Amino acid sequence: MGNKSAQSRVARMPGTLALVGGGEFHDGCDFDRQLLEASGGAEVLVVPAGAAFEHPDRLVTAAKAWFGSFGGRASAVPVLTRRDAMDIDHAAAVRGARFIYLAGESPMHLRSVLKDTPVWDTLVGAWQDGAVLAGSAAGAMVLTDPMVDPRGGAFTVGIGVVAPLAVVPHADTWSEDKLHRTQVLAPKATPVAGIDERTALVRSPEGQWEALGVGAVRVWLAGQPADLSSLP
Repeated sequence: MGNKSAQSRVARMPGTLALVGGGEFHDGCDFDRQLLEASGGAEVLVVPAGAAFEHPDRLVTAAKAWFGSFGGRASAVPVLTRRDAMDIDHAAAVRGARFIYLAGESPMHLRSVLKDTPVWDTLVGAWQDGAVLAGSAAGAMVLTDPMVDPRGGAFTVGIGVVAPLAVVPHADTWSEDKLHRTQVLAPKATPVAGIDERTALVRSPEGQWEALGVGAVRVWLAGQPADLSSLP
């Protein structure tokens, strides 16, 4: 009984989680090699809903070229609208993936597409069973709760797999005034992570965080600088 219980706990250990600050699928994102290795395979499934209004085909083409450059194979599940996210065939494709990548620049649209849908439920289930889950820009924001509204830096409800945590992608392009406003508005118990482009904040299955990539990750808690140990 003891061995079976231990095996059950291991089987339900979440997979690696990567929150990327944008600029995905380009030189400098070498952390993707590590994520692909952690998945135990060569396949990456891109969910392009966050780019629904921004040429999602180009995003998928970039993913295929990028992962192909080091032996991976990227494909996409055609989830761009809420109707797509309700499709049980799309949900089945997500559930069977070992590396799922959310990308795009519209967090509000991505949240409205995925919230309370079979695709979201199977995405979370796959991650909880050990699949690698990555989100860049809008994807990173939606994977946390609360979610930063990029239009003004205030907060809204996320649907994240980790909480309390909020992320600011493209942090190297935000003004210090806007970053400061986000820090001040954050709930006191919620860490805020500013993640530069081509940079990833990565959480291991054991719950340890590290920053990878060409840029920096800055963390604030209750308006003050903090370190990665403050993250959930």
